[in-house]
Amino acid sequence: MNKASRLFCPALIIPKNAVVKQTEQLSVSQKLLTELGLVKSGSNGTYQIMPIAQRALDKCINLVQRNMQEAGGQKISLPVLTPTQLWKKTGRLDGDISEFYMVRDRSGKQFLMSPTHEEAITAMLATTAPISYRQLPLLLYQIGPKFRDELKSRFGLMRAKEFLMKDMYTFDVSKEKAELTYATVSEAYERFFRQLEVPFVKVEAATGIMGGSLSHEYHYISPVGEDTLLNCSSCGYAGNAEVFGEDATSTCPNCQSTQLNRVRGVEVAHTFLLGDKYSKPLGATYLNTSGKPETLVMGCYGIGITRIIAAALEVLSTEHELRWPTLLAPYDVCLIGPKQGSKEQVSGERIESDLLQQLTQVCGAEQLLHDDRKELTIGKRLMEAKRLGHPLTVVVGAKATQGEAPKLELHASGAETVELNITEVLERVASHVRHKQQLLQQIPSSETDVRVRQTVGHVY
Repeated sequence: MNKASRLFCPALIIPKNAVVKQTEQLSVSQKLLTELGLVKSGSNGTYQIMPIAQRALDKCINLVQRNMQEAGGQKISLPVLTPTQLWKKTGRLDGDISEFYMVRDRSGKQFLMSPTHEEAITAMLATTAPISYRQLPLLLYQIGPKFRDELKSRFGLMRAKEFLMKDMYTFDVSKEKAELTYATVSEAYERFFRQLEVPFVKVEAATGIMGGSLSHEYHYISPVGEDTLLNCSSCGYAGNAEVFGEDATSTCPNCQSTQLNRVRGVEVAHTFLLGDKYSKPLGATYLNTSGKPETLVMGCYGIGITRIIAAALEVLSTEHELRWPTLLAPYDVCLIGPKQGSKEQVSGERIESDLLQQLTQVCGAEQLLHDDRKELTIGKRLMEAKRLGHPLTVVVGAKATQGEAPKLELHASGAETVELNITEVLERVASHVRHKQQLLQQIPSSETDVRVRQTVGHVY
């Protein structure tokens, strides 16, 4: 049983009359996560994840892994340190590397604290025993920390110097086969983002330092987004302004229409079709049907795990209360019982005890938070529960002990408070659990499907 009294949640205490001077612009998600004690700043651009937020992060990781495995992915782990000589071979060390961290070992050998792992994984395959065409396509992914010395680290987890990322690398026998793999992984990405129920847009993107022939980005629409996205209302084309070039303010590159809509986006995922940009210089090959070596054709696919948490909260939350994607909420239900010393304590706690057992059977002990801090008023605990954004909060208050038909308060995140009997409360919790199961099975409700398609252009 998860008990609020045992949670390590170092909330930021600000005296009532204190004048707080902001030295930087704060996003809604950054402000709430910090004030509520879910995230703490470690240093400029680095963050410490506290237990409640870690639960959401773990759920996001599990959901990503579920979708990557359904796409045929196999999980691996690669070293954080990548020898710079590999980046020299691919030519990337000659580009703009001002955002990358370099370290040396005691012998003077230089390494990158990897911002991405194309060279490392390609070199691994190049030094592996001959790979047969029968083993392809090969889809390898990992989830781990990445490092970039951001010039402007801001908005908390949305732009940090150290962040958690899922990166997948795929290997195929030909460009045509690689395009099929690209479609398979892209489908898994779209399924993952639909499951989160946060409106997103998929746009054509520039290949940039990664190189390759094809690239798409997945964005959450938000005023704090650092990318400008353009959507053509004439043909439906959507792209990052980077791919529009000098005509970004005038015409669509697809149909030359001038009917362009402009929004700001937070990039949360990116896919690339790389071709042989890395496999050729690093000598990564496979044996074809004739037993002769041919160069592997690659793709790479990234999802910003920590960035998704912050960006989703940024889109969904209010100024004062967090709103979690259903599948990422740290807990499904929070139960608040009567205050110690109140006149309804004795009879209320009997109901509270029975309800704990019944809720555990419906949603599972791991998804239930019992706010057992009886020294605090119901009002104070309820206000905190609302700010933390629990999907459902059940209150055993004075009305639970009155009359022949006792009533419980049910507070659903973002909805009006309702008074229900115990049976009705349990049914609401069961309905929430069923909705989660539907999302995992990818059976979105019609209401959700319509809502997420109304944002802009190629929105899902």
